[in-house]
Amino acid sequence: MSVKSQLAKFTAKSSHFLLRNILKRGGTSLPGKLAVKIDPEVLQTIEKEFDLVIVTGTNGKTLTTALITRVLRAGGYTVVTNPSGSNMVQGIVGTLLTTKVKPSPNGKKPVAVLEVDEANVLSLAKAIEPKYFVLTNLFRDQLDRYGEIYSTYDKIIAGINQAPNATVITNADSPIFARGSYSNQRIYYGFDNVKETDFKDLTAPTNTDGILSPTDNSVLHYNFITYANLGRYFSTTDSFKRPKLDYAVTSLNELTPKSSAFDLDGTPYKIAIGGLYNIYNALAAYAVGRTFDVSPTDIKKAFEEDKQVFGRQESLDVAGKDVTILLIKNPVGTNSVIDMMETEKDPFTLITLLNANYADGIDTSWIWDAEFERLHDSKLAALSTGGERYQDVTVRLKMAGFDLDGTYQKTEEILTAIDQAPTKKVYLAATYTAMLQIRAVLKNHGYIQEEY
Repeated sequence: MSVKSQLAKFTAKSSHFLLRNILKRGGTSLPGKLAVKIDPEVLQTIEKEFDLVIVTGTNGKTLTTALITRVLRAGGYTVVTNPSGSNMVQGIVGTLLTTKVKPSPNGKKPVAVLEVDEANVLSLAKAIEPKYFVLTNLFRDQLDRYGEIYSTYDKIIAGINQAPNATVITNADSPIFARGSYSNQRIYYGFDNVKETDFKDLTAPTNTDGILSPTDNSVLHYNFITYANLGRYFSTTDSFKRPKLDYAVTSLNELTPKSSAFDLDGTPYKIAIGGLYNIYNALAAYAVGRTFDVSPTDIKKAFEEDKQVFGRQESLDVAGKDVTILLIKNPVGTNSVIDMMETEKDPFTLITLLNANYADGIDTSWIWDAEFERLHDSKLAALSTGGERYQDVTVRLKMAGFDLDGTYQKTEEILTAIDQAPTKKVYLAATYTAMLQIRAVLKNHGYIQEEY
């Protein structure tokens, strides 16, 4: 190891210790940023220490990463991960350099399971060669950063092509991932819970992206659709269709706002988080676990761990109110959250927090494609807005036909909004930086104790 690399690692560890133990602040971005500035190639010095698993895609990266980490640990692996969603290069560098790694109890190499921002897959794959890529989905998101979904796809594929020996564990229900733009070995997961006798000939809803056949750009048809552009698709103009699944959801048993029960390859599982979209995340983790020879029994135990995931359906008791934090950042993700809230059987209050910082995407026009109107058919009892761009989301919700119960310009005021909510159940639907801000307020008031 060069002197430059040694200095970079020492600086990362020292600054991390200062942040966590002296200043009482979390985060790995600053230590990683300092390390990369000293030695841009510092990651290459630790490449042999891990088997690297990259998790990327538009939605679900954080939960998928958390579930993969639990599954592999249940299978006897030592796992390093970035649990707070710091998924750009500096945060990843900080995670790998500041985490003390012990040998795996099962005698196998430790695994680094890293959530990676779509635009950073190539730079990370150049620095440290991945063994596996896990692809969740691709939806329209942050057009100012990524462009349309095919541009995002090209960014991810450039990273995959940097590691031709890596295995790609991919969502087969997403048509764009079935394109032949890379030669890597592929493992496919998806939904197979609809009987063939119940198959239909469907097309995706209006304004859905990613539904063109890669062979001739014709509009794909579906035997069934789970949500958005995901499902069992086929072309009516040639033989292109969804690939054969290696791992599958074979039954949906019960969906509630706070839990999901389902079968994977005929075996029942349950996770303490709601929403059909989150079953895809569990399925991806299952596919990774089985690829690493983790037993179904150990996977089941991992799924049932009573541990929440940073900012993703965290449930808190705030002054006697049952508060759930939900991340929203694009139309499909928001619609999926609305789907979940539609399963709520009790009256609830919704507080929507909108920011437009770099990590959120500075273009807020996406809120006009989210189907807030569907909340009229839910148990919604009260609705308020907040965040740095509260005026934008206020206008959107008024245009959706809602009378607002309050608008809150300061994050601290959200505590008052929660206290004054007319229902016991309160949902906080927030964009990424708004979620960080409200979590910081809740932590300062003692409602959040655990560090992720």
